[in-house]
Amino acid sequence: MTGNSLTARKSIADILAADADGDGTSRLPRSLSAFDLVALGVGATIGAGIFVLTGTAAANYAGPGLTLSFVLGGIACGFVALCYAELAAMVPVPGSTYTYAYATLGEACAWIIGWDLVLEYAMSAATVAVGWSGYARSLLADVGLHLPPFLSAAPFTPLPGGVDAGFDLPAAAIIGLLTLLLVRGNRESARVNVVMVAIKVAIILAFIGVGAAHVNVGLWSPLVPENTGTFGAFGWSGVLRGAGVVFFAFIGFETISTAAGETRRPQRDAPIGLLGSLAISTVLYVAVAAVLTGLVPYRALDVPDPIAKAVEAIGFGAFAVAIKFGAILGLTTAALAALYGQARIFYAMARDGLLPPAFARVHPRFRTPATSQITIGAVTALVAGLVPIDLLGELVSIGTLFAFVVICTAVLVLRRTDPGRPRPFRVPGMPVVPILGILSCLGLMLGLPGDTWLRLALWLVVGLAIYFGYGRREARLRRMSAPGLPAVPAR
Repeated sequence: MTGNSLTARKSIADILAADADGDGTSRLPRSLSAFDLVALGVGATIGAGIFVLTGTAAANYAGPGLTLSFVLGGIACGFVALCYAELAAMVPVPGSTYTYAYATLGEACAWIIGWDLVLEYAMSAATVAVGWSGYARSLLADVGLHLPPFLSAAPFTPLPGGVDAGFDLPAAAIIGLLTLLLVRGNRESARVNVVMVAIKVAIILAFIGVGAAHVNVGLWSPLVPENTGTFGAFGWSGVLRGAGVVFFAFIGFETISTAAGETRRPQRDAPIGLLGSLAISTVLYVAVAAVLTGLVPYRALDVPDPIAKAVEAIGFGAFAVAIKFGAILGLTTAALAALYGQARIFYAMARDGLLPPAFARVHPRFRTPATSQITIGAVTALVAGLVPIDLLGELVSIGTLFAFVVICTAVLVLRRTDPGRPRPFRVPGMPVVPILGILSCLGLMLGLPGDTWLRLALWLVVGLAIYFGYGRREARLRRMSAPGLPAVPAR
């Protein structure tokens, strides 16, 4: 590393050397295949975005123009995914955006990105868990089981009859169960994920097929409803706002980059996983949005289970139960992937000294970052139980877009600072594609409300306080004690 702690950067060679430490005690095992990565990406991406936020975004922002919102989001993600593919194949280690920022922009920027990724991963898992809770309660109600209202939703969430909510117990419980599964190991988690992804994709395809036969094309007119006089409330600004809100739906593909360090052939498999899962997910999103807004008037879609509502609207009550079951599986895999990704980010930051060493310890039996995983699970479960889904969704979107801007910038910087580094996958159309990725993400960020920007700023201020109070000093000590090799003991 060179320079002071604010601008200190690790070379790609140092990063790869630190990941391949001698006895392997603090290294995560490489056990995932390209198929596992595609399943992980689809599992992470097809979740709350398709089963919950489609209804919210259509009812409040874009109307039938939600299909255009998903197209905009998919295009922006396409640019970013190409950049991720180059970096993940070139630097196949845990850490994703954080690691790439460390190599290009320096330690302080890497910390900011790592802290921002908490919004992307942990808050994403919490958001998905809240959506999971809504479908689970609906499914239980179909068989006559009802949770007490106080344990059914986060505070300030409106409930029928004006009942006060207190804590979303199902949301917290699913986070706890998934955390235990992830602690036990990657292969076990991957097998469970593949099965659940296969079932939920089959159910989504069934919804598209059945729903398409009953679409009322009149509900698509006008495709872009007239703006109400407020930016983001329908009209083309509403399409942009809708794209910014549902952008949260696309973040799952990035989880693949955090798994590059646990992939058997990352130089080949990481690009396949990133681009393949994004392509599948985008097509499914656009199709579901079109069918959904063609079955139910868009203003009636602001409900916790919009797809189930659409199925019930065409008189397929029994199929609605299957839809709810598929939604529960879909949301489960999305939460699983988000929790997985966050633990790997913490693992990488702890190896560099920016977080306590306990977060980088690998369990001697399960070979997973158990301390990191359990800590993240506990905090995320608490957030899922106490914070409403609309607030969580916007925070995740702006945090993700911010991280994506950094990824596109990192590709541009590394092409200049390390042009001779082997690149098994190269972004085509340099430098146009990364620049378009940056501009697309900034444009979607501008479509989000001002209070979301304020929350992002406050979150980053808290993160900087932690960095200057702890991380900067500890990282400097780590570099002095083991230059270029910031590994920590396994136990």
